[in-house]
Amino acid sequence: MPGRTKARADEAEEADISMDDAPTSAQQPAEEQEEDGNAMQEDQSEEGSNPFDEDDEEEEEEEEQQRVRILPGSSETAASFEFLKEGHTLGNALRFIIMKNPDVEFCAYAIPHPSEDKMNLRIQTYDTTTAAAALAKGLQDLEDLCDVVADEFWATREKFEATPEQARKREEEEERRAAAA
Repeated sequence: MPGRTKARADEAEEADISMDDAPTSAQQPAEEQEEDGNAMQEDQSEEGSNPFDEDDEEEEEEEEQQRVRILPGSSETAASFEFLKEGHTLGNALRFIIMKNPDVEFCAYAIPHPSEDKMNLRIQTYDTTTAAAALAKGLQDLEDLCDVVADEFWATREKFEATPEQARKREEEEERRAAAA
């Protein structure tokens, strides 16, 4: 039995992977740290400077990352789009609206993995339009639909709030609050 254990140990040593193949660390190499100097020391050496200076804030603001991109392998009439920070809510609504377009042959969305904050949308169109144009039209149509729903909601809410029964309930609630205080 001990001979068998020793053989497995030899196999394990041979199966080890070189560290050259391992991913690099996010830390800067020691040489670069020495050249750059210690950031804390630099901040402390600047006496009288305001760390919240408005000019510095504008320079430090990063541009917002592009949230939509065309995935490789796309053509004019068939394209896959990747949406960052989107999920089923936009995916299903956009798929529904885009499929209402008579120039669209196929539209589907997928979430590649639940732990990734991405949504992929595939659009195939007939030769009369492009996939990018169908996406743009779908986004505009969805925005218009949301505007109509929001307008209808607020109009109905205001109408409901104006009913005598709701006015009586608001007055009773105000009286209860005044009595409790």
